[in-house]
Amino acid sequence: MHDPLGEAAQSGGANLAIDPRRLWESLMETARMGGTPKGGICRLALSAADREVRDWLRDACTALGCTMTVDEVGNMFAFRPGRRNDLAPIAFGSHLDTQPTGGKFDGVLGVLAGLEVLRTLDEAGYDTNAPLLLVNWTNEEGARFAPAMLGSGVHAGVFDRAYADARQDRHGVCFGDAIDAIGYRGTAPAGSVRFGAMFELHIEQGPVLEAEGRTVGVVTGVQGMRWYEVSMTGREAHSGSTPMGLRADALLAAARLVTEVHAIALAYGPEAVGTVGSLEVTPNSPNVIPGAVRLTVDLRHPDDAVLGAMEARLQAAVRSLSPDAGLEVLSAKIWDSPAVRFDADCIAAVRSGAAAAGLPARDIISGAGHDAAYIARIAPTSMIFVPSAGGLSHNEAESTTATECAAGAQVLLNAILAYDRAGENR
Repeated sequence: MHDPLGEAAQSGGANLAIDPRRLWESLMETARMGGTPKGGICRLALSAADREVRDWLRDACTALGCTMTVDEVGNMFAFRPGRRNDLAPIAFGSHLDTQPTGGKFDGVLGVLAGLEVLRTLDEAGYDTNAPLLLVNWTNEEGARFAPAMLGSGVHAGVFDRAYADARQDRHGVCFGDAIDAIGYRGTAPAGSVRFGAMFELHIEQGPVLEAEGRTVGVVTGVQGMRWYEVSMTGREAHSGSTPMGLRADALLAAARLVTEVHAIALAYGPEAVGTVGSLEVTPNSPNVIPGAVRLTVDLRHPDDAVLGAMEARLQAAVRSLSPDAGLEVLSAKIWDSPAVRFDADCIAAVRSGAAAAGLPARDIISGAGHDAAYIARIAPTSMIFVPSAGGLSHNEAESTTATECAAGAQVLLNAILAYDRAGENR
């Protein structure tokens, strides 16, 4: 008698296939939670919309018989038993929070593709050797509570709970109060949920895969990144009655620094990037010379030594502004994420997963930060990329096709199964 489930077991699950339609329907259903009129999502961490999508995920996982654990900073872990529960679980997932004008796929695809993996295995009655763990990390974006990747950072020991709880949004609301308000302060101590490896599926957020006609990026690492907060304090004065030579214009100094950040990035080769992404001017009136400016600087490079040189030039630029008449300039580094090299066995599992799916793939370094970067400090880790139309992300127009989403989910399933099989001899 033909026994497809028996064949799946004998082949290590090689003929298991995710359901593309079901995955797409999940993506579209959750996109309504915090959905924007322009078709994107505004689902800031620990907001009412975040609580809604967390509840949805919890219910979907428990319906599959998974055990849901939530830790003290809101990280969610759905546990599916394996044939050998003495083995450390294989984790996979990403995040459900978004930018204020975010798209439908950034982070969300990684979580919902992980859910589709669990649904596919459940439907087939297939048990992995090791247990599985679907993860939703808290506050990956850093859009509401800086820094980014806060939940995974606490899990990995980069930050502690007290630091996380004290983070404030622009309205003065603390992370700790916000997580209590939505009811997602779990009882598990941060870092107590352990696993043997982690895979994260994500959209590329860049143009490389699309430009080369590749469906899958095998992510070998993440470039280093450093964030700075710079404040400039001058003197507010009437714009019509204050001569140009007697001004302490904070915005003029800020403009010079913005130009220098651009020059720094150009000076260190095509892999270097520098961005001033946030700028606040006070009092922001048409006929008042700006008395104060606050801005952020984001520097990135795959080589930490080069990134250090970029930082040194930035600090020299900041110091050069201080002598301006009546101007005070202060700079603070608010985030430092070193370059990451992912685990060779996990990378091999992703390559194997893409090959098994017959998909064109290429190795790639992530230009963006991801939870996997922190998790790589404590467990073997790798990532899978699928294309972003036009390289666009952190934008309501962000687009990845249903076919590309399904391809990523299939590679994720294949990589998990390949890593699970290899674990018998690890």
